[in-house]
Amino acid sequence: MIPEEPPGAGQGRRAVLALLAFAVTALIIYLLFASGFGRPRPAAVAAPAAVPVPQRAALAVVSGDLWLTYLPAGLERSGGGAVEPSGAWARFGTAGRFVEAQVEPAADWASYQRRATVLDPRSTVVRGRPAVAGRAPGGGRLIVWLERAGTGAWIRVSDSLAGELVPIAASVKGPVGD
Repeated sequence: MIPEEPPGAGQGRRAVLALLAFAVTALIIYLLFASGFGRPRPAAVAAPAAVPVPQRAALAVVSGDLWLTYLPAGLERSGGGAVEPSGAWARFGTAGRFVEAQVEPAADWASYQRRATVLDPRSTVVRGRPAVAGRAPGGGRLIVWLERAGTGAWIRVSDSLAGELVPIAASVKGPVGD
């Protein structure tokens, strides 16, 4: 006859074997993850070319209640003055490379839009306000918008700066609360 084992006998051996099996499994998993097995190898890619950051002007004042916080590099103020009765204008640059900005009285957008002469006009938005962009009658590109009730604004750039028109218009700032 085979002697019977007392209850609970052999559980210690099974516990040791289970612990050993757990440790071996954990070690195998750790070694697989640490080795990089199954990870895709990164392809050799050339670094992208640096994107030039536009040079910013400290502050290009057009009038007491409108100024530009961005102008293309190398543009200095070359003209400007008062417009009757309460507007103002400013010119930056030379004959071949320029930015002109003007602020003038405007009752509402519909009347200001009719008054502005824009060739090949297309509707757009400047800082959340309705605008019209197109070619300027005297050459270059032009964008016109109602800055606030009673105040219209436009910016004209030379053809060489046509790509800078929208960033310049977006940089316009006004009084506190703008």
